[in-house]
Amino acid sequence: MNRLVIGTRGSELAVWQAKAISRLLAEVCDLPIEIRIVKTAGDRLDSIPLSAISGKGFFTKELEDELIAGKIDVAVHSLKDLPIDLPPGLAVGALCCREDPRDVLIALPQAVDDSQILGIKPDAVVGTSSMRRRCQLAALMPSVRIRELRGNVPTRLRKLRDGKFDAIVIASAGVRRLGLDLTDLSVRILDEMEIVPAPAQGILAAEIRSDDDIVRDIVSHIDDANVSAEAALERGLLAMLGGGCSMPLGALATVTNDRLRLRAVLGVPESGSRIIRRTDIEGDNSEEVIRAAHRELTAQA
Repeated sequence: MNRLVIGTRGSELAVWQAKAISRLLAEVCDLPIEIRIVKTAGDRLDSIPLSAISGKGFFTKELEDELIAGKIDVAVHSLKDLPIDLPPGLAVGALCCREDPRDVLIALPQAVDDSQILGIKPDAVVGTSSMRRRCQLAALMPSVRIRELRGNVPTRLRKLRDGKFDAIVIASAGVRRLGLDLTDLSVRILDEMEIVPAPAQGILAAEIRSDDDIVRDIVSHIDDANVSAEAALERGLLAMLGGGCSMPLGALATVTNDRLRLRAVLGVPESGSRIIRRTDIEGDNSEEVIRAAHRELTAQA
């Protein structure tokens, strides 16, 4: 093995993430590291509602194909985009670099209304690509008009500035990582009690071939045990509910001195997206916490 090849999607944020992983790997690996751009179906089909395509590997399949073919050695993903069930022969080698997992509401100044729960005018047009956000936004503020929003982070911000929306809701992690200038806009970090983020939001994943012991050993050095524990709780609940990336589930775990906490909400889209089920579980055994959260969410049906 004469070099380590990292594969990534081509968006500005995806490349930032691959470079972050590359820097970490450079500290534990003597091999030259190359970053290779791979275009995925999710990038090409950016006019289709995300709820219609996510959960099917649309943001990961081509990267995984390259990994299986041996053309790359590591695929870097936002973990929330990675399906629960990986293709045969692949494994997650490391989880790390969790950024602020919360969502952020970014609004045009003229749409701001601090008397309202979300700080925007009652009839605001809000853009989001996520059924999870749609359900929670509608439950908090039924009067807002929620519209489909696709594209990478800069594209979504451009659509906001062009007046196609009064406000948009996106992951805080992407905004922070790209260091974007938002001084002309109103920015409100949404507390996790207002909008519970997606399972594994803000976490980076290094996917590898499961039989590649050399690469597995290299990437294992950048795995963050606390981040992996949080991801196990959040994605464990997602798996138990039988969901994929498009399930309207918000889940956020914290691990403190071996004490586990899992807060989750589950939207009910058929209710007009205005009913959500909630749970908040603490314990010291991850499997028991996941099962308890699952029982509470399904019992509210």
